[in-house]
Amino acid sequence: MADRHQIVLGGNKEGQQILFDAGMANRHGLITGATGTGKTVTLQLLAESFSRLGVPVFSADVKGDLSGIASPGQEHQKITDRLNRIGLQGHSFEGSPVLFWDLFGQTGHPIRTTVSEMGPILLANLLSLNETQSGILHVAFTVADAQGLLLLDLKDLHTLLGWMVEQRQELAKEYGNISTPSITTIQRNLLVLKESGGINFFGEPALKIGDLMRTDFSGRGVVSLLDASTLYSSPKIYTSFLLWLLSELMEELPERGDAPLPKLVFFFDEAHLLFDNAPPALLQRITQVVRLIRSKGVGIFFVSQYPNDIPDEVLGQLGCRIQHALRAFTPKDQKAVRVAAETFRQNPQLDTETTITELGTGEALVSTLDAQGRPTMVDWCLLSPPRSHIGPIESTERERFFTNSPLKGLYDTPIDRESAYEILTERAAALRPPPMPEPEPQNQNSVTQQIINAGKSAFGGGQRQSVGEALLKSVVRTVGSQIGRSLIRGLLGSITGRR
Repeated sequence: MADRHQIVLGGNKEGQQILFDAGMANRHGLITGATGTGKTVTLQLLAESFSRLGVPVFSADVKGDLSGIASPGQEHQKITDRLNRIGLQGHSFEGSPVLFWDLFGQTGHPIRTTVSEMGPILLANLLSLNETQSGILHVAFTVADAQGLLLLDLKDLHTLLGWMVEQRQELAKEYGNISTPSITTIQRNLLVLKESGGINFFGEPALKIGDLMRTDFSGRGVVSLLDASTLYSSPKIYTSFLLWLLSELMEELPERGDAPLPKLVFFFDEAHLLFDNAPPALLQRITQVVRLIRSKGVGIFFVSQYPNDIPDEVLGQLGCRIQHALRAFTPKDQKAVRVAAETFRQNPQLDTETTITELGTGEALVSTLDAQGRPTMVDWCLLSPPRSHIGPIESTERERFFTNSPLKGLYDTPIDRESAYEILTERAAALRPPPMPEPEPQNQNSVTQQIINAGKSAFGGGQRQSVGEALLKSVVRTVGSQIGRSLIRGLLGSITGRR
């Protein structure tokens, strides 16, 4: 029989319940299996179980199926039969307290962070930069600190990079060569990021980590669900956001040591996206976060198809393993099954490799940690059914939860305060010489105005002096003529001096 800090994962063939000590959740976990074998339902079972214990949960909802956790399930003969086989008593259908989040602000509260909070390592990965370009990005962050410039949104960074091109000779004395082609590439990738939806992610008000670690009036942990159904098509944004969130948790939360329950449980669905083509610096960062965040009381569960989607450096730190069925139709599949079987502590009464290929929906091989933190022998498990609704809820019901959210109105309206874009634009305006008494030739003015207008609209600059002042220098150099260069200098002047 489970005690108050244990989760009944299900029952084995001998009629014994398989339990998971929730206090071991900060030793992390892994849920794997082929598509359609029940990984999402297992995630839902764990999330609602942690919520009942008073532990907040964060999970990405890639397919939209997890929203049902907010509503109670319904009686069904198959569920009744399963409960009887497992020997679960006191099962009642109920929903969990849920907060809905959406980077685009359409189906939930918008989530934002600032460019500065994201940092150069994660941002370089998000922008798919090479080593040289990543080095320039690191310099940009250092220069922003030295100049007292806030980097809040994409236009701040874009403008700063343009200013660095103009000041590259002066900056080279302290930071080394400032490569104009590298900066141009970064600026171009920023525009691509904007078009793929990244502009919604950067800005203010930024997410407060405490809003992901709430309990309701009854003491239940709030389940925060990120709508990733659209975000999944932009895997770089998806994985960078979740990595940023883990990094923020590690930096903001105090050390806890061992505790009866974790402070937060974090589910990383489609985890293979995190590690696909990850550069060494990023992989090192991920490994460090996974290793150290347990001391903050945060548990991470990776959800993917195969265990070998997770690098060995991370896989070795995952204490709880739940393996759903895998199919061995090809030599590659057979190898994946063999690797999956080898990740368990073997049970002499069980042919692990064969059993993985014979598991049905709702069945899994399970190994958890005992009270001393040692992995238990792998065992076959008929998983417990969730108490909440399996599958997505109706859009009208979701809207009702969103409307009644305690965070309603807190993040809905973006704020654009003075930062690098505004400061550098004002410097340019102050240094601009007075207009010449005679109008410029119409054809030259037309070309220049087009470039300025493009800069204004690129990152939402509106009618203010635009981000084009960061963009103009590299673009106009392609004009090549002395007349064109003189014209631009006349418009913008030289942005010099330090704050």
